[in-house]
Amino acid sequence: MSVTLTGRRSGFSETGMRRIREVLARHVESGRIPGLVTLVSQGGATHVEAVGTMRHDGGAPMRRDTIFRMASTSKPVTMAAAMVLLDECRLRLDDPVEPWLPELADRRVLKRIDGPLDDTVPAKRPITVRDVLTSAFGLGMDMTALGTPIMNAVFGQGLTPNLPEPMPEPDEWMRRLGTLPLMRQPGESWQYQIASDLLGVLVARVTGQPFETFLRERVFDPLGMKDTGFHVPADRIARLPTLYAPDPQTGEFQVWDEAAGGRWSRPPAFQGGGGGLVSTVDDYHAYFRMLLNGGMHGSERILSRAAVQLMTTNRLAPEQNAARTAMARDNVHVSFGQGQHGGWGFGMAVRTYRGDYAPIGQFGWDGGSGTSTYADPDNQLTGLLLTQVGTSAPNSVQLMHDFWTTVYQAIED
Repeated sequence: MSVTLTGRRSGFSETGMRRIREVLARHVESGRIPGLVTLVSQGGATHVEAVGTMRHDGGAPMRRDTIFRMASTSKPVTMAAAMVLLDECRLRLDDPVEPWLPELADRRVLKRIDGPLDDTVPAKRPITVRDVLTSAFGLGMDMTALGTPIMNAVFGQGLTPNLPEPMPEPDEWMRRLGTLPLMRQPGESWQYQIASDLLGVLVARVTGQPFETFLRERVFDPLGMKDTGFHVPADRIARLPTLYAPDPQTGEFQVWDEAAGGRWSRPPAFQGGGGGLVSTVDDYHAYFRMLLNGGMHGSERILSRAAVQLMTTNRLAPEQNAARTAMARDNVHVSFGQGQHGGWGFGMAVRTYRGDYAPIGQFGWDGGSGTSTYADPDNQLTGLLLTQVGTSAPNSVQLMHDFWTTVYQAIED
């Protein structure tokens, strides 16, 4: 285990910090988590832990600069590209998206979410920028509708990541998306994933630049996020661990992605804002501290304070949020990070009630590759947990739960 402490004193007790280290070590020593890196910061103090190894059978140790597949924790970061465009009035929240995404004009909507794909009614109104940013444009991964014709079509068309074949290039992805009816009326209901990938296409078409290029120029480079992107260059690939998806029944490690020759070893055809980023604890720390600082990084403004407030406060009414509530209730082992928030802003969850140790106002999200990234304005705290164990089994989710429990019990003042 390596421990790095920087900056001045924080509000964490020594006993509490020792418990964090002990709990992290216990997860690794159990054999269910090969390795992990965490970062907790408060005020000017930063605590980093690197525990375990890059592979389940040993190998190089985890380090502070280990690069992880961020999975769905990409969502809060890639959303910044849209906020830059809102700040500059190159996008407006309630403008229809059709001028940039003509494939989404004249939408049809299923009469019933489990009905045949040709049993539709016209959409009541066009899809707006706001609908995309709140993940409520009408189509997405709905865990309450698995096995329905529309969900089978979404998977069959290759519109989501984590399938055997990677997603196609953006114009072909949009063409396929445009062949499907919506599951819900625009603005009616939060639905997962597809809106976050659609965001990247929207930004690219508005700016005339690849999504990653715009993110790098306006967000990554100004924040010093030098290891963040949609693939890992060859000279850094040794810093990327093997990604595992444990067998749900036996817990046996199964390789989902190797570093060398794997999915992230080369630029993807589709730069997925919903789950495509790789990064490090220090890069993500810079981003979430910028949000806590109201859009400022040192003396440089990345986003307006109003944009940050819009992103990080709840944007959904209870009826719009019903799908997330059902997902948490019916998928017990992933309920942490899915169900204990109450709200959703732009690209991230927002705590609207006290469902666990975290206070109201905490914002961030979790990733299916074993990542958890949040900031807490009330305590001026940022916490990051990165590992290489997917959520196909409860192990990494239990680690997330214990990490956040120990972080909050360690706060002394």
